[in-house]
Order: sequence, then structure tokens, then C-alpha cells
Amino acid sequence: MVRTPLSLSIATALLLSSATAFAQNSAGQEMNDASGSVMEEITVTARKRSETLQDVPFSVAAKTETQIRRSGLTSLEDISQTVASFSVQNLGPGQSVVAIRGSSAGKQDRDLPGIKEQVGVYLDESVISLSLFTPDLDLFDLSRVEVLRGPQGTLFGSGSLSGTLRYITNQPDPEDAYGAVELNVNAIDSGGTGGYGKAFFNTPLGDNAALRVVAYYDDLPGFIDSHQPDGSLKRDVNDGERYGGRFSLRLETMENLVVTPRLVYQKVTVNGYNREDVFNILGNEFTTTRPQVVMGENEQYTQFDEIFTDEFTLLDLKVEYDFGSMNLTSVSSYTNRNIVAGRDAGALTSSITGGSIGLPEAVYTLDSPLDDATDVSGWTQELRLDGSSDTLAWVAGVFYSDFERDYGQGLLVKGFEDMTGIPTKGDFIAPKDGLFWSALQYDFKQLAVFGEATWSVSDRLDLTGGLRYYDFDETRVQTFDGIFAAPGTTTGGAKADGFAPRVIADFAVNDNVTVNGQISKGFRLGGLNDPLNIPLCTPEDLTTFGGNDNFGDEKLWNYEVGMKSVFMGGRATFNTAVFYQNLQDLQAVLLAGSCSSRIVFNVPKAHSAGVEFELAAQQTDRFDWAITASYINAELDSSVTSTGADGTVTVLAGLADGNRLPSVPEFQGSAAATYVFPMDGGWEGYIHAIVSYVGNRVTQFGDYSEGFGTVNMLGFEQSGGGTIGGPLTQSTFTFDFVLPSYTIANTRLGFRNDRWDIAFYVNNFTDEHARLALDQERGSRARVGFLVNQPRTYGVTARISF
Repeated sequence: MVRTPLSLSIATALLLSSATAFAQNSAGQEMNDASGSVMEEITVTARKRSETLQDVPFSVAAKTETQIRRSGLTSLEDISQTVASFSVQNLGPGQSVVAIRGSSAGKQDRDLPGIKEQVGVYLDESVISLSLFTPDLDLFDLSRVEVLRGPQGTLFGSGSLSGTLRYITNQPDPEDAYGAVELNVNAIDSGGTGGYGKAFFNTPLGDNAALRVVAYYDDLPGFIDSHQPDGSLKRDVNDGERYGGRFSLRLETMENLVVTPRLVYQKVTVNGYNREDVFNILGNEFTTTRPQVVMGENEQYTQFDEIFTDEFTLLDLKVEYDFGSMNLTSVSSYTNRNIVAGRDAGALTSSITGGSIGLPEAVYTLDSPLDDATDVSGWTQELRLDGSSDTLAWVAGVFYSDFERDYGQGLLVKGFEDMTGIPTKGDFIAPKDGLFWSALQYDFKQLAVFGEATWSVSDRLDLTGGLRYYDFDETRVQTFDGIFAAPGTTTGGAKADGFAPRVIADFAVNDNVTVNGQISKGFRLGGLNDPLNIPLCTPEDLTTFGGNDNFGDEKLWNYEVGMKSVFMGGRATFNTAVFYQNLQDLQAVLLAGSCSSRIVFNVPKAHSAGVEFELAAQQTDRFDWAITASYINAELDSSVTSTGADGTVTVLAGLADGNRLPSVPEFQGSAAATYVFPMDGGWEGYIHAIVSYVGNRVTQFGDYSEGFGTVNMLGFEQSGGGTIGGPLTQSTFTFDFVLPSYTIANTRLGFRNDRWDIAFYVNNFTDEHARLALDQERGSRARVGFLVNQPRTYGVTARISF
């Protein structure tokens, strides 16, 4: 039996009563009212055809380029703070988990490349989704960012279990030549300085072609300071750079035929992580035989520089042919990602070599670089037809993708074998001093056939039905080696096929108010777990987490009722939706304690229910404002248990009925306002402010485990005797694993005319210090840290259009 929270029932009743009220109040109003400015209509392509945001019969949010720029939003994470029911969990540079409507399994890790994303990500019509490494593309010269809430499996099948995110770029324009250049300088409070230069140029090429070129370079300032073994403090270690561009060509080679080839490239290099350590086994305030290190705000402990690089390349080709009665569209794309994450694993390694094994300080303090490399390449092909008449609009097509993903991890501790006499060269791939080595190869293929049609039953009622047939096939070869691993090579895979349906009803109460309802299904493929690092496991952890070689498919059924309305004579909109999502076999990632492994377990039942709304108004010619908010109740509805050697049954690592789903807040909201004032000489000024609130949350299910948050620093198997840094001034360390709520405010003062736009801004005006995710090593016994946000930042931007 489906459990419906009281808050959801109340929200549904309020929505229906609101629809009645809006219908009464707005009856007879026209979209255009001479007494005030009409709000700008936003065009979206959420159903693979152009229509206004208000005409889409389900919940969609869109942020335009102007809104993004004036609000000081520079990343996907920034955008998520201003969109209801949309969250991005920051897991370090280039790494994040995207969730829509609270359907989240929490933190993912680089060494779980087999787990799939819950939200599909597209650049225009090309799939660019990659679990954990959600592409955070530069937002310059975008038309908009669309957030499609709820399963989008019918039209956007790849990874769209709970929704779809779409970057929509500006296309080559054959009508005119124009462009813009934008320059910026910025400085972080108690941090570094940076800036960027960006430009785009559009030009017709004769009568039947157009070219659009975008280029950008961004110098990213740092704000994290790192304590070093010699007692020094290295400043702003997480600085970096991002550069790239887009090259798009539009060719009308014959009547009714448009061909658009494109190249997209971006490279990001960051020299450290936005991690704030609160405990590190090699450097902390409790040691007596090692120098004491007291970690302050935005500080960490490392022995050498860390680095992250992400190189992204996309080649795609869109071909459109208009038959008159229908349109043919072909989208072909090739994607390549090369990602390297190099980090200091000294805390992890020393907890084993110095703690569990008991080797001397000269050994456990050796530099321990852990390098992760991900190489993904693949191509997709979509071919579809669409058409429309007075009463019927339809689309049907086929989609195919073939991706290869190679992942490898190496922990090379130079000098370990010579100093200890312990053989380290593995039987498979580990070199000398390679304490852990892995190589994983994936081949992932997907075939889908889809269709959707909307029937206009009457002037007021539209009915939509869609269906997608999917067939997934994944094969995998994995090899592990080294003294920390369980050496060997295994093969396996995962297969699934099935149907993802969607039905929608959309009813126009009057010209300005519509109500809609939707039922849709989402799907996420299962896969293989990595083997446990048996040499590191305690007997208890080996019993608890062993024997789970694979995990099953995840399914989601979405039920929603929504309303969209226009009022104040077309100067305001109010959109809202109430939803209930039933999750089956949720793929929960657990940290396997002392094993330093990640294992995926399926939780049989979970749900996410909530309400979301967006209210926006062009109050006067010079003043506009907007408010967005969502409340989500997302919990497990079943438990996963483990039976110990003595027959005792316990809940497994926080997977208990009633626990909240991780990484998403119960409540989040934002409010924005802009005031424009006249000036002389063709100039006008503007003041913009936006405030975003994100409620508390946890990082992953394991945070709910009994006793989590207390670190027993003496809790190692001291076979060689001694405690790192000991004797310690205290034996335990505690921390709060709940990520507190936070509020971010951005302000902007600008001056503009027909060509120039000059703005002075302060982002994170109140200098809020937000903990975004928990970052731990070996079940928190080696290191405890938090990913944190950027402090208050001052800047000035100048943009010239020509």
C-alpha cells in the first residue's frame, strides 16, 4: 500500500483550491495589458519542439542567459540553489551528484564507475551524462538552462530516472553579424584573485550559411590553505583555470534542409580540493610525538599538491529536413572525456601502514599519491520524425548509443618496499611500490525506440501518451592488484530491457490557468560491485559487506498534479506541482568501513513526495521579482539488514526504514529582485539581488550508522604496536555529520546602454560558510573533512556588444 504523507495531501488540496481561485481572479484577463509591462515569454524544447514554458503540460524550470548573468551564477551548483526541487551535491572540483525532486542515493565516488546517473544531462540534443562527473560547462552565450522535473524516459531516456538537465546554446544566426566581449576581475575574501575573458561572434556566410564561435578563459582563484609537514601553510591551493569554446556552423544546403555541425571543447585544471579538514591522522591537535596541527576554517592538511583535470570534447551533427507535413531530425554525436584526479592519500595509507600494520613513522609518512584516471569515449545516434495538425502533435524515433569507459586507480608509495622489505610488485598490474592498483573496462550499449503524441480533445483538454522501449547491455572486465587489494581479474555485465510509459492530461480552466496531471516511469540499470579490499577488512566488515557481487535495476514511478497560471494582465506567472515518487530497489552506496571499498546495495522501497512552486512578476516597467521554493519528504520505506556470525540481525549502515534520502534538503527556496533606474545619455542603472536557502541534509546513508560521528583514534589493530602521533592527548574525536542549512546572497549594481553593460557585484554577500558534503577516509578513522563553498567574492564585469 502506498503511503501518502499528510503534508502531500494538504499540498494537493491547496493546489486545487488555488487553481479555482486563480481561475476566478484571472477570468477575462488578457495576456497583454496596456497598464503594465508583459513578462518575457521563455521558449523551451522540453518535448523536442519549441513552445513557451507556460504551454508545457508538466513541471519545467528554465534560467535564461540574462537571469544567469545578473544573478551572478557561474556554475551548475549555483543554478541549483535558485531552482525548486533541484540540487547539486558538490563533491570537489568537477565532481557532483545531481538530484531532482529528492530522488537521490547520495554521494558517489570515483571508484564506482559502474553506477549510473539518476539525472540525464544534455547539451542541446547531445547526451553528455556521466555519473559523478556531471559536466559543469561554462555558461557564457547560453540561451538557457532547462530543468525537466520527473522521469523523462519517453523522450530523454539516457539516465533520466528522475529528470533531465539541458544546456541550450545560442545557435548560428543567418540574419545578422554581431557579437560580444566580456571581461572580469574578482577577489575572494582571505583568498586569491582571478578573472576571465569571454567572447562570441556570429556572422552570416552568404545567403545560406552562418557561423557562431565562442571562446573563453577563466582564471579560478583559490581559497583553501594547506598545512604542510614542515609546519608551513600553503595558501590558496585550490586555484585553477578553465578554458574552451564552441564552433558551430549552420548550412542550408538545399531548400528545407538544415545541417549544423559543431565542435565543443573545454578543459578544467584545479590544483587542489575545496576540502576543509577537521581531522587528519597525520596532522591534528591531539598528537604528542608529531607537530600539532589545529585546523581552522578553509584549512586542510596535505603533504604534497593535489590536482584535478577534466578535458571534454564533443563533436555533433544535427540534420533537419522539412517535408511539409512532417519533419525529420537526425542527431549524431561523439564524446570524449579524459579525467585525472590526483590526491594525497597519506591519511588513508598511514592508517593502514602505521595503524593496522604498525610500521614506523619513516614509512607511514611516505608520500602516498592516489591517482584516478577516467577515459570515456562513445557515440550516439538519434533519428526521429515529428508532425502536427489541428488536433494532433506527435514525435517518434529511435536512439542508439555505444560508450566505452576505462577507469584505473594507482597508489604508488615510492620507497615502501626498500624500507620495509615487504614485496609489493603484483602478479597482475601493480608495479613495485604499488600498494593498490586497478584497471576497469566497461562497454555500455543502449538501444531505444520511443514515441509520444498529444491529442487536443477539445479547446480546453489535451491528452498525451508516450512510450519508450529500452534495451541496455553492459559488459565489464576488472583487474585488481597490490597488497591492499584482492588480486585477480573478473568479468561480468548487466542487461535489461523494458518499457517506460508516460501519460499526461492538461486542462485549460480558462485562458490564463491550466491544470495538469502526469504518471511516468523512470529506470536506472544495475551493475557489478567491485570486490572488497580483503587485506584491509576487519572480520566484522568482511562478514557484513562480503558476498554482494552485483546490484539490481532501480525503478521509479512518478505521480504529479500541477497548475500553471498567468495573472496581473500577463505581468505575472505562478506555476506549482505536487508529486509523489515511488522508488523501487534504490541503489544505495555504502562505505565498507575498514575495507576502504564502496559497495552498492538495493533498498527495496523508498519514496519522495513534495510540492514546488515558482512565482514571478514584472511588477512595474522598472521592477521585477521572483520566488521559488520546494518542500520534499524523501525517506526509505524499508530496511536492509545484516546477520552477524553470532546470528544477530542489525540494520546495515544506515539503511533503516524512515531515514531521509541523502544529499537533498527538505526545504529550499530563493528570492530575486531587480530594479532599473533611468540615467542621462542613454544609460540606465540596475540593482539586482538574489537570496538562496538550502536546508540541512546528510552526505550518504552511512552517516546514519550507529556511533558515526565519533572517531576512536586508538581503534586500529596495532599488530606492530604504537599509535600514530601518540600517545594522544585524547582517544576519541567527534564531529557533526549533518550538513547545516545555509543562505547565500548575491548582489549586483550595474550600468548599461545599447552597447555596454558594466556591473559591480558581491557574491556570498554575508560570507556564509557552507558545508556541502562530508569527505572521509576509511570510515572516518583516517581523515574527516567537508567540501565547502567559496567565501565572499568581489568583482567587476564589463561587457560590450557589437
